[in-house]
Amino acid sequence: MRKKRRTLVKTILLNLIVAILIIYIAGPFVWVISASFQGENELLKKPPSFIPKNPTTDNYRYVFTGQVPTSYEVKGQLRSRISQEARLIAPALKNSFIIAVFVLAINLLFATPAAYAFARLRWKFRAGIYNFILGSRLMPAMAIAIPYYVIIQSLKLMDTKLSLILVDSALTIPFSIWFLTLYITNIPRDLEEAGLVDGCNYFQVLKSIVVPIIIPGLVAASAFAFMTSYNEFLFARFLTTSIASQTGPVVLSSISGNPDASYSLISVCLTLGMIPPIILAITMRKWLTEGLSSTITFR
Repeated sequence: MRKKRRTLVKTILLNLIVAILIIYIAGPFVWVISASFQGENELLKKPPSFIPKNPTTDNYRYVFTGQVPTSYEVKGQLRSRISQEARLIAPALKNSFIIAVFVLAINLLFATPAAYAFARLRWKFRAGIYNFILGSRLMPAMAIAIPYYVIIQSLKLMDTKLSLILVDSALTIPFSIWFLTLYITNIPRDLEEAGLVDGCNYFQVLKSIVVPIIIPGLVAASAFAFMTSYNEFLFARFLTTSIASQTGPVVLSSISGNPDASYSLISVCLTLGMIPPIILAITMRKWLTEGLSSTITFR
C-alpha cells in the first residue's frame, strides 16, 4: 500500500510539474494569439481574458489591407493607437524568410564539405583552423559589429538583403561546421573506405554515402541557421534603413517601441512572426529529434 501511495504521489507531482511548465511556456504564446483576435476595447478590460468573447479578424484585415478596425472607430480617442508601422510587418517577415532561406542554403553548401574535411581528412593546420573557426563564433556580436559595418559599407551593400545574408552566414557557419564535424565522426569509416575502394573520390563519398546518413544532423544544423538568421536583430538594425531590406525583428521593435501602438496589432505582428518557426518545427520534427538526440562522441 505504501509503495502504491508513493507511486501515486510521485505521479501526481510529476504531472503537476509538467502542467506548470506547459502553462509557463505556452501561456504567453496563447495570450498573444488570443489578443490578436480581440478588439482594443476588449483587450484593455480588466481582468484580461485568454479566450476572446467577441473574436474578430479586424486587426489582421488592417495589417494586410489598411482598413481601420471597427473597434477603433467606436472610440475616437483610440484611433491614435493605430500604428501605421504594423502594415510593414508582412514585407518585413518576407525579407526575414528570404534571408533565412539563403543563409540555410549557404550553411549546407559550405559547412557540409568543411565538416567532412575536418572530421576525416588529415592536413596541415587542420586543428588551428578548426579552433579559429570555433573561436570566431564565441566573439560577442558587439565586438564584430563595427568591422562588419565597415566591410559592408565599403562593398556598397548597405540596406540590402545581401548584406544580411553574408553577415548571418558568417555568424552561423561556425556552429554548423562544429555540429556536423562531431556528427560525422560517429559514422563508421568502413562505409567510406568501401566507397574509396570502389573508386569513389572524397567528394563522391561525401555525396553518396555521408550525406544520406547525416540527414538528421543536416536538418538540425539547418534549423539552427534558419532560426538564428530569422531572429537576428543587431546587424539587421544598423545595416538596413528601409523596408526593402528590413527584417521582422527590426519592424517589431519599432512597433513595440511606439507608445501609440495598438496592443492588438502588436499581437498580430507577433503571431504572424511565429508562423514560419512553428511550420518548420512541425514539418521537420522527426529529423530534428533524431539529429539533436543522436549520441555525439567528442574527439
